[in-house]
Amino acid sequence: MTITRTFADDHFHDECGVFGVFGHPEAANLAYLGLYALQHRGQESAGIVSSDGKELLTHRAMGEVEEIFQPSVLAKLPGSLAIGHTRYSTAGDKALLNAQPMVIDCNKGKVALGHNGNLTNAAEWRRKLEHRGSIFQSNSDTEVIVHLLARSQARNLSGALGDALNQVEGAYSLLVLTTDELYAVRDPRGFRPLVLGKLTTPGGYVAWLVASETCAFDLLNAQYIREIEPGEMVRISKCGIESIHFAPEKQHQQCIFEHVYFSRPDSTIFGRSVNQSREMLGRLLAREHPVEADIVVPVPDSGVPAAVGYALESKIPFRMGLIRNHYIGRTFIEPSQAIRNFGVKLKLNPVRSLIEGKRIVLVDDSIVRGTTSRKIVRMVREVGAKEVHVRISCPPTISPCYYGVDTPTREELIASANSPEEICKFLGADSLGYLSLPALKEAVADTEGRFCTSCYTGVYPTDLVQLEVRQPTSNGKQAGPSVTIDGGPAPAERPVVVNRES
Repeated sequence: MTITRTFADDHFHDECGVFGVFGHPEAANLAYLGLYALQHRGQESAGIVSSDGKELLTHRAMGEVEEIFQPSVLAKLPGSLAIGHTRYSTAGDKALLNAQPMVIDCNKGKVALGHNGNLTNAAEWRRKLEHRGSIFQSNSDTEVIVHLLARSQARNLSGALGDALNQVEGAYSLLVLTTDELYAVRDPRGFRPLVLGKLTTPGGYVAWLVASETCAFDLLNAQYIREIEPGEMVRISKCGIESIHFAPEKQHQQCIFEHVYFSRPDSTIFGRSVNQSREMLGRLLAREHPVEADIVVPVPDSGVPAAVGYALESKIPFRMGLIRNHYIGRTFIEPSQAIRNFGVKLKLNPVRSLIEGKRIVLVDDSIVRGTTSRKIVRMVREVGAKEVHVRISCPPTISPCYYGVDTPTREELIASANSPEEICKFLGADSLGYLSLPALKEAVADTEGRFCTSCYTGVYPTDLVQLEVRQPTSNGKQAGPSVTIDGGPAPAERPVVVNRES
């Protein structure tokens, strides 16, 4: 027998989720619950930093949130302020060096940072900073922000953050914690989501919350207030909330894949229900690619909402013809005798009584390399499917993402060099239909071009002028070529407080 790491599904992976608490005596416990709700955004490591008003207390480890934060651990994280981070990364003990939140003690005081995103000019800045004498402790692009923050001549932390962030390019939804303040910052293009919430407890506590997704607020019975705006820095202190616009306004480029796959269906992302978007993806897919079939079968769990939409629009019955095993551990014992499609069968199992002799529409959110989709098609044929028509609720994915998503290289993306007809043949399907890009934009109500679609078009919203060696991202993975940006962004003026909330 062989002990093997859990089979990796063929999806893009969002690399991080962040959660922050200000003003609750059990801040670390709330951060733990918030991270629990955001576990889907990263499963390899997690960390929480709390403040008792004098010190920053930290616990980070490899593993999932539930494994890491036992009651005995949370008891060692007192205070009414906390930030948490959950991360998708490569495995291995050395990856702990890149676990977040990152904590420093510099000329700006004690500071902790948690980052969701990817800085596209991080490699260039790292070279410059090392040449100037900076010593890096990790290969995380978040540490570039740390060094720029420490080098800023600004007298206060908000000014130093503005200085640092106006020198980097790319995607960041950032939480920053001091001993008595919490900052929430979103990049000027708004690539990744970040939302503000409020919790009022029966005991009379009023706490401010910040999270990657609104589903984390639902778990705590907290009120969703609003998005952190692109280019906004929200400073939360005992004086209330200050909204600081630290960067020149840029064209918004929200990640459209948050609505296709990343976010939980019960979240509201970029002001819109994710479940509503995904059901509309399925409806439009049925209009663009109708087919005569007996049942609509989702690839669970991410394909379910789109399959519901496809079934409603096409009037073809929806059936859960594939059952997902939700109890796969981090490793499994593989039998010594080879079993066909073992990895996929460990996660998904077809319901023979529903599929046998049927023409099925198999709905999934995306095809990346195509290897897993091919195994699923083969698996449903083996239990007697008469026809298999694959429908994908997004356009062909032809380009890597450089804005905080773990993606294969362009060469590994099956749609980058193959037509839908060739992919259909590779999958062994009877037909294949992708949703068009205009339909995708319609499903997410994008009438102003405010979404980033570079993974479908190969056109990037930042000035990618030179692709170099592969660059470490905020989780330590070598996720794609590093990117150098000609000239870099122009320095901005000092942050200005434009409104105050309490």
